[in-house]
Amino acid sequence: MTVISRIRELQDQTRHHEQNPHAIRRLVVVGGGSAGWMTAAALSNVLGPQCAITLVESEQIGIVGVGEATIPTIRLLNQTMGLDEKTFLRETQATFKLGIEFVNWGREGHRYFHPFGFFGLPFDAMPVHQHWLKHRRQADMGSLDDYSLAWQAARLGRFDFPVPNPQHLASTYNYAFHFDAALYARHLRRVSEGRGVTRIEGQIKQVHRHSETGFVTALELDDARQVEGDFFIDCSGFRSLLLGQALEVGYEDWTHWLPCDRAVAMPCALDGSPAPYTRSTARLAGWQWTIPLQHRVGNGHVFSSAFTTTEKATELLAANLPGPALGDPRLLSFTAGRRHKAWEKNVVALGLASGFLEPLESTSLHLVYSGITTLLGLFPDKHAHESLRNEYNRRFAIEMERIRDFLILHYKLNQHKDGEMWRHCAEMTVPTSLQDRMALFQQNGHVQVDNYDLFGAESWLAVYLGQLSFPQRHSPLLDLRRTDSRAHLQILRQGVKQYAQTMPRHDQFIAQLLA
Repeated sequence: MTVISRIRELQDQTRHHEQNPHAIRRLVVVGGGSAGWMTAAALSNVLGPQCAITLVESEQIGIVGVGEATIPTIRLLNQTMGLDEKTFLRETQATFKLGIEFVNWGREGHRYFHPFGFFGLPFDAMPVHQHWLKHRRQADMGSLDDYSLAWQAARLGRFDFPVPNPQHLASTYNYAFHFDAALYARHLRRVSEGRGVTRIEGQIKQVHRHSETGFVTALELDDARQVEGDFFIDCSGFRSLLLGQALEVGYEDWTHWLPCDRAVAMPCALDGSPAPYTRSTARLAGWQWTIPLQHRVGNGHVFSSAFTTTEKATELLAANLPGPALGDPRLLSFTAGRRHKAWEKNVVALGLASGFLEPLESTSLHLVYSGITTLLGLFPDKHAHESLRNEYNRRFAIEMERIRDFLILHYKLNQHKDGEMWRHCAEMTVPTSLQDRMALFQQNGHVQVDNYDLFGAESWLAVYLGQLSFPQRHSPLLDLRRTDSRAHLQILRQGVKQYAQTMPRHDQFIAQLLA
């Protein structure tokens, strides 16, 4: 019996004895797509039958649905939703993802890898990267990527599940997924409806609010039907129907740091085996994503309308597809930033309704997951007390700003000679929070992270060093150690290379897993 099953059993045993007149009995999700159905699936798996969940969406409005790459927290989200991993892989045409390859980001012709995992196994009290910094100018040390099992496997097109033994080299990497976002939403809808979630088709015409508290009480649809609720979750995308429009929560614009405000997406045919990683290629006024699935490749060009036109951006994407196009280009417009609050009154916004950070590091679905788990930890009754809202909004702001800074780092560290946008980004003044991190790293390679950071030290290292931003020197503490760094590094590098060659091919691994 799982922990969640046991909790449900205890709830069933006590519900007749402890009826709370203020408990939330009717929860309404506004909007479908990945965010809406992720929310419905997760909450229906945790809350049980005592809380009726209704999802309102309109087929006429449609969904964004182009984000197909994730980070390892997607696995925790799938567990929260009670999904079977093999069924998920089959239903969504998913492939595995070991990280992101960045092409031309540091400078033209240069590439590096942001791995899910660590750079080698620690062999000393000092981090592996400090030993590498000390000897990096020696020819036999290679790049830091050479010590990442995730990258060595990815570049060979290989994959296997990591092992749980922390002393084993195969424990040093993690994985996420690429999947078809539309198929994912469809799969989650089936799962949710199987647990009793009610879907209502219709467009929202009016939002009714309590005259005294200002809480949302009901949604009026275009056919005059009313959907009443005790608590509402806004997954209505960029429109932010409840939080932004009805409750008038303002928006903090971050385009002065993250200038890209458009994306054009176009799928193409898969030519050969799908690679187990995402690729991000810097272009003249933005960057292009390449995401391989089982049945096709997702492609998109994220760009700044201040530095190029939609026509040029679309032509550039079409000229650089890795296979024949499977559809017409689709344009999206957005503004990087966040709502001043993600929880106001009895409404919590998730996904695009709460804010947007470009998909450079595949964080969109993680932010939905993070919002769901934070909400469950602070789950309210009908009063939705201000103390709960304040704590939720505090955590939301910190997480968004930490991810924002990590994305800005990619742009700030570029060394492009051509491209007005890239020169603008290299010269811009970044937030003080990021300035402090960069200054600390420049001294002796120290990476500042804490429990509020989504991306750990290895991720920051990958970008710092991958984009050729080396510290002035290694840690002085290393000079007081007697460890034979060079010998250990050579053994690690060789071990990583050899182990990656023993792993099965990515496509064969998927085929065998689903057979």
